[in-house]
Amino acid sequence: MKIAADFSKRAVVHSQSLEWIASPMAGVNRKPLDRVGGEVARATTIVSYDPGSEFSAHVHTGGEEFIVLEGVFQDEHGSFPAGSYIRNPPQSKHQPGSEQGCVMLVKLWQFQPEDRTHVRLQMNKMGQVPSPNNKGVSITPLYKDEFEEVTLLHFDATSQYIVEAPSGAELFILEGSIQEGDDILFKNSWLRTPVNTTLTIKAGKNGAKVWVKSGHITDVENQISRVQNA
Repeated sequence: MKIAADFSKRAVVHSQSLEWIASPMAGVNRKPLDRVGGEVARATTIVSYDPGSEFSAHVHTGGEEFIVLEGVFQDEHGSFPAGSYIRNPPQSKHQPGSEQGCVMLVKLWQFQPEDRTHVRLQMNKMGQVPSPNNKGVSITPLYKDEFEEVTLLHFDATSQYIVEAPSGAELFILEGSIQEGDDILFKNSWLRTPVNTTLTIKAGKNGAKVWVKSGHITDVENQISRVQNA
C-alpha cells in the first residue's frame, strides 16, 4: 500500500475530514496520513482505540513514536494521557490498549536501527523557551540526536516563525491554526515537506501549538528498505 509515498512532494492532510478505517484488531481504527507497506509499513497514522480495546503484545522492530491526542493510552509501562509524547525504539515491545479510549498520532519504522533511547514526556507539563528571534513564539525541545530533531512550537495570535528544513520536516497541529504557504492548517492537520524547503508559519487569531519533526526525511529510502526486509 502506498499513501502520500512521493517524499519529493509536499503533502497536506486534514485528518478531521478522513473516515476511520478498521484495523485487524477489533475496536482499533485508523486514518492513514502516509504509508509504504502493508501491515508492516513505514507509516504515519491517526489511530483510535475504543474503550476497553487493546492490541496483542508485539515487538516494534522498526520503532514507534506517538503523541496521545485524546483520552488515555496504556501499556505495561504506564498510563499516558493526552499530551504524552512517547518514543519506543527499535526492538522495544509492549501490549498497548486503552480502558477509556484514546486517539493518537503514530509513526512507525522511522528510527535509526541502532537507536535504543526510550522517551516518555508529558508535553503539557514541560516548560517553554522564548524564541530569541521570533516575538510571540516559544519552544519546547522534545528530542534531538544526530539524525533528527523534535520540538513543540507555541504561537501567540498571528505570530510568525521560519523553519529551515534542509532535511525535510513534518508538522502536526495540536491546537489552534496556522497558515503556511497557500495552506491553512487546523487542529489535527498534518504537513510534510521535502528536503531543501523553508516553512514560513503564521499563527491564526487564537494562536497555535505545533509539533515539528525534522531531519528524518533524508533517510526515507533506508526506512522503506528496512520495512521490506523485515
